Amino acid sequence: MNEAVIGNDCSIGQNCCISPEVTIGDRVKIQNNVSVYTGTIVEDDVFLGPSCVLTNVSNPRSQVSRKKLYEKTTIRRGATIGANATIVCGVEVGQYSFIAAGAVVTKDVPDYALMVGNPARQTGWMSRHGQKMNSGTPGIVVCPESSLKYRENQNGNLTCLDISESDPLPAEMATGQTPYREIQDQAKKARLFAG
Repeated sequence: MNEAVIGNDCSIGQNCCISPEVTIGDRVKIQNNVSVYTGTIVEDDVFLGPSCVLTNVSNPRSQVSRKKLYEKTTIRRGATIGANATIVCGVEVGQYSFIAAGAVVTKDVPDYALMVGNPARQTGWMSRHGQKMNSGTPGIVVCPESSLKYRENQNGNLTCLDISESDPLPAEMATGQTPYREIQDQAKKARLFAG
């Protein structure tokens, strides 16, 4: 719609609506049946899964116009919103966080957090590669796919130690080679063997 800004190399599926005054970054993938409402900022490299729901008014009423009161929702770089997940307006979804399918996000999400359930709660950390990470040395978690290391900072967020969050992945790391479940099974076996 008018005054919407859509970045370069985006993929937008069927039955999607991009409302006025929405900003969408570069390389964003919006799957089928997603409406991105006024007040939403979607940064670069975000994935919006099929039929995920974004809102822009906390207390909607058909009889009360709140068009001048739309609430801001920000989805930071590299985040994934799973299929049928709901993002309640007024929150910030941290960079590279992962919102599981069907989760209902009602508060801000830390960077790299894995959020599941209704209301969504953090159950772990996800790497830039979308892999659930386990503890390595104290305070460090490691991606089982890429071996990139991450450290928890004082704000309760993770920071990648090997490459900057603002840099693209190196070419050799930008294409997945092994299915998610296979990598997670291998990581589980390694933990059992080590323990």
